[in-house]
Amino acid sequence: MLWLHGGGFFRGSLDQPEAHAVAQSLAGHGLSVATVGYRLAPTPGLSWMKTRASIPRGRFPLPLDDVLAAYRSVSAQSPGGVILGGASAGACLAAAAALRATDEGWPPVGAVLAYGFFHAAHRRTADVQQRATGHRRITHAVWALNAMNRNYAGSRTELNNRLAFPGGHDLHEFPRTLSINAEKDNMRASGDAFASELVDVGVEVQRHVLPGTRHAFLNRPGTDAFATAVSLIAEWSLGE
Repeated sequence: MLWLHGGGFFRGSLDQPEAHAVAQSLAGHGLSVATVGYRLAPTPGLSWMKTRASIPRGRFPLPLDDVLAAYRSVSAQSPGGVILGGASAGACLAAAAALRATDEGWPPVGAVLAYGFFHAAHRRTADVQQRATGHRRITHAVWALNAMNRNYAGSRTELNNRLAFPGGHDLHEFPRTLSINAEKDNMRASGDAFASELVDVGVEVQRHVLPGTRHAFLNRPGTDAFATAVSLIAEWSLGE
């Protein structure tokens, strides 16, 4: 598996639990895992900033280019194939990388998408009981999430590119997929819709919504949600 952290496209690193702890835990279940850092988009409103390591930032498609370079390297060492997986923005990048790898003749054997978002414009969750609560009610408001997407894409043309946000585009060649969403998460509306789009074109999809969970629960090792999600990913990936 090639696993990608989240962070709204503009933050996050290989040190965060959503990358390192997830990979370690999956490895403990017997799954071979590689993680990859990718160029981050500029911080919204602060385009002059660089990452802590002074790595230049870059908008779409540069982060996807980084993921594909890592995917090619991992694929060359994995005769049984590679599963692309990620959380939040990393799930969107994993889905986009799956499409691009398939276009290039290197299709992954599966995709694992944890509380991801996949559409250029976020959708409001219909059920008020499923919406984000606490501070995420503000930081993850639909208008703020849409601004984050525009920041990553950089232009209206790229915002509608299927390799920036795969949702709503042709998905009939998408690999079999494990979808894990958080119950109380404004991004769940996109995750649910994307899973339904995959099912509608005949893709094999296993879907889970973890009760009572909130966005980014994979950044909290030691919780029941973290352990449940890692077990689901490992079992699905290993065919158990």
